[in-house]
Parts: sequence; C-alpha cells; structure tokens
Amino acid sequence: MRWEAQALVPAPDAARGPGPALLPLAGLVRSVTTPEFAGITFHEVTAKSVLNKVPAGSKMPFEWTVNPYRGCSHACVYCFARKSHTYLDFDAGMDFDSQVVVKVNAAEILRKEVNKASWTRQQVALGTNTDPYQRAEGRYQLMPGIINALAESGTPLSILTKGTLLARDIPLLKSAAAQVPVGLGISLAMTDEALSEAIEPGTPGPRARLKLVSRLREAGLPCGVMAMPILPWLSDSDEALDALFSSLAAAGATGVTAGALYLKPGTREWFMKWIAATHPELAGRYRRLYGTGSYASKEYRTWLAGKVRYFKARHGFSHSSGFSHRDLDDPRAEEAEYPAGSIPAAAAGGPGATSAPPSAAQDSLF
Repeated sequence: MRWEAQALVPAPDAARGPGPALLPLAGLVRSVTTPEFAGITFHEVTAKSVLNKVPAGSKMPFEWTVNPYRGCSHACVYCFARKSHTYLDFDAGMDFDSQVVVKVNAAEILRKEVNKASWTRQQVALGTNTDPYQRAEGRYQLMPGIINALAESGTPLSILTKGTLLARDIPLLKSAAAQVPVGLGISLAMTDEALSEAIEPGTPGPRARLKLVSRLREAGLPCGVMAMPILPWLSDSDEALDALFSSLAAAGATGVTAGALYLKPGTREWFMKWIAATHPELAGRYRRLYGTGSYASKEYRTWLAGKVRYFKARHGFSHSSGFSHRDLDDPRAEEAEYPAGSIPAAAAGGPGATSAPPSAAQDSLF
C-alpha cells in the first residue's frame, strides 16, 4: 500500500487550498498513518530553521544541534526528552511514543544554513533529543542529506543513536570522515534482551546494537557507547555490569560512559507508572532513592561509580572517558560526559573545536 494513500490530512491542493490542520503545528503539511507503523502518526512539517543553538552556560561539548524528528517510536520508558513533547501540546507519555513530528525539508534547510558566510563550522550534534535513526528514518531518509550537507560544508558532526539503521549510512559516514571530524555513539546500557524489550520496546535489541558497534569499528570509524541509564535493582548487579562491559569490549567500543537513571519531570511520572505496573515491589524503593528530585541519591551514585570503575578496569576501559558521575557533588555533570569516539576530535581552537570527550543532552536542544 502506497504511503501517500495513508494521508490523514491531504497535501495542499492548488484548486482546493490547504486542508485543515489536525494540530496547531507550525509548518504542518499533512499527518500520515500507515499499517507499516501501526499506532504511530507522522506529522510532516516544513521547518524554517533546523540548526539549534545550545543555551549559554550549558555543559554540553557542542554548541549546535539538529533534530530532524520530534517524538520517538523507540518508546523508551526512561527517555529524558519526554517533556519536550509537551511544548507541542502533546503529552509526555503515549504521545511522545506515537505522535512523531518529521521535518521533511531538514536537509535542504540545513544546507542553506551551513553555507552562509556567517557559519563558523562548529560541531553539530545529532541525536541530542530524539533519535535520528528511529524507524521513520527508513521511510523519510533525512540523514543522508543531513550528513552530506554538514560534511560538504566542512562542519564536524556527531551522531548518538540506538538505531541500527545507521548501518545503512556507513559508506556515507566513511566518506564524511575523510572530509571532517566525525564522532559516533551508540546508546546501550544493558545486555538483558527481555529487560530491553520491556523498557525500550521500539529499539533494536542489545545484540543488534552490539553488532552495529562492531560494524562501525570494522569500517574504521570510532564508536563510543553511552551506557545510560543504569537502572537501580534492574541492571546494576555485578552480573549485569560485567556482562555489559565485557560485551562492549568484545565489540570494540572506543569508550564508555555509564550513569544512573535520570528522572526529570515528564519522564519521572511515566517511568514511575511503568515501575508500579511491572515491578510493584520496586516502586517504593525508587521513590525513596529519588525523593522529590531527578537524580538518585549521592550515596547510590557513589556506590555505582565504584562498580563502574571496577568493571571498566576489568574490561580494558580504564583510560577511556568517562564515568558520568565523576563529579558527585554536581550530578548535572553527567549530562555533558560523552564517551571517547562519540565526539569528533578537532584541532584545539580550530573550526569545530570541542572540549574533551564528554551524555544525554538537555530537552531544550531540539
């Protein structure tokens, strides 16, 4: 069945004029459903700009981001970006998983922006809010044009993803890496396939992502791993951490950053609802561990830091960046700690220069 036949809101017609918008989304062209993506609606919009400036004072190791999608079919219960969907008058729960906004002209607009005389070719990060290689990318194919626009303009780039669709673009990324510094990061925090299916149901499983790490390394590309979030009482045992770091080492990861679950508003409510439904025996323990804040207690983070240091050393990651709770008095530092290989190495002071490899970016980076 043709994708075009599934439009809920017809594309503008010269004779009839534009159809009514289902939602008050700026630049909405049409809203689309298809049996291929049961339960998901794609809202196609035309963006006026896709380069986003990181707020001043941010700890992020980059200053610009591009997010071709808003909302994410990965449906990770713990996703820190859920609240950003409320800015579009969607909810942070089911809507985040099922109402996906697609910037269909992202590559075209980006090319214009990075070819302006005023553009200074600072690093651009992709995957800071929602995944650029979520399932919809197989249909819309926005990333090849985005990668080309950045590389051809001399702009360093980094990509963080759970999506194995990234493998499609390995030849393109190798070509881009010959032109500009490129960093690649895979998000993978557990090897338990059943737990992964329960808590991140729309993602490729751990084995598939480990295979992607290996494919990137075999292609000569760097690949750091964001082992976040480590879930208290679910994925923080010695057995779970040993299996994780052992698997990452075997896959050839260039660096690993690990950190505990982060429950900011929007995410907290959705996650706690999931815990109460699937692990009711843990609901009270999570409430006590997180109190009224977004971060696990300092005592827990100190305990986890020791565990991570031990297993990183055991599996050969002692000298790679980083442990996200390095500054235990400032838990927000974890949001700016990216693993080695995931941030492009650029000459200090040169175009695209960044700070040393440093996690998940703020929800304002969409």
